[in-house]
Amino acid sequence: MSTTYFSRRSFQFLDRLARHNQREWFHQHRADYERDIREPFQRLITDLQAPLAAISPHLRADPRKVGGSLFRIHRDTRFAHDKDPYKTWQGARFFHERHRQIQAPSYYVQIQPGECFAGGGIWSPESATLKTLREFLADNPAAWKRATHSADFKRRFVFWGESLKRPPRGYEADHELIDDLKRKHFAAGRDFDEALACSDELLPWLVEQYRALAPMMDYLCAARELEF
Repeated sequence: MSTTYFSRRSFQFLDRLARHNQREWFHQHRADYERDIREPFQRLITDLQAPLAAISPHLRADPRKVGGSLFRIHRDTRFAHDKDPYKTWQGARFFHERHRQIQAPSYYVQIQPGECFAGGGIWSPESATLKTLREFLADNPAAWKRATHSADFKRRFVFWGESLKRPPRGYEADHELIDDLKRKHFAAGRDFDEALACSDELLPWLVEQYRALAPMMDYLCAARELEF
């Protein structure tokens, strides 16, 4: 049976939160957050467990309220210039079973008024991780090209984040993968609209995107000496 998770109320809540980003307002509307955001997301995460396990038995969709796949709605403002206490989006990551031991790729989905997207990879890798990824790309170019340079991949996905303006140290400007070697992030995905987010097509659509990203995820796991 097809299932819907989010509704117009979900996006209305996030829109109102963006306009009333104060603790008092949030506490007054916590029941709306639970009903329209957190509980639907937890159901989606639960329903993604079996499809994700079929893609990779080493990835986890964890529906727990604390410590699971769902990001906290609260912002860490200790060192931030922006002191708004809450995120105006809600997202979830589906992480590798060894993500606490080693920086690993994960799948991701986020809803926000006017900015919903899903994808996967390693966002903002640490310096040592980035060095390892670049070395692995340079040593294994053919598999990376098969995973991310196909017409189908380019039709579906875009890489996220900034790139270096110059080649990283140790790599020539005419390297066949120079555009990839310049990346500061190794994560790719695509946008989707609120109509899809609120429809019963969301779950199968996400599974389709995650399956299409699996070769890239497999490659990144190999670069990190992880099973996929």
